[in-house]
Amino acid sequence: MRIEQIMSSPVVTVEMDDRLSEIKHIFDNTCFHHLLVVSGGALVGVISDRDLLRALSPFIGTPSEGHRDIATLNKRAHQIMHRDLVTLGPQNDVQDAVGLFNQHVISCIPIVDEDKAPVGIVSWRDILRRLQAA
Repeated sequence: MRIEQIMSSPVVTVEMDDRLSEIKHIFDNTCFHHLLVVSGGALVGVISDRDLLRALSPFIGTPSEGHRDIATLNKRAHQIMHRDLVTLGPQNDVQDAVGLFNQHVISCIPIVDEDKAPVGIVSWRDILRRLQAA
């Protein structure tokens, strides 16, 4: 089975200079766990919801929130994104994705075209859902 049969598409992307406040808004209002970071249309990074939680002050939205806590929302995507990317193309086999999940400590694999533009994303949950349906 090919990756394009199980990948989530279209993908939501952010730019390298987007503020964490915007990224937080996307995560807060969707069921996404990963955002793809692009520059000039090409994939340059990945941000997980866990990356965002680590980057933000735990006092945001609490009575003890201060100016320094709010300032963490002004950080930029490029400051917290993962740059060492593991990607596949839409024509790759699902077994290729399974191999990458077993080989690397990752929770998603961006799917890119020949120009490195993101066209989809696959998580290990996508693979498990497909196995359960089979």
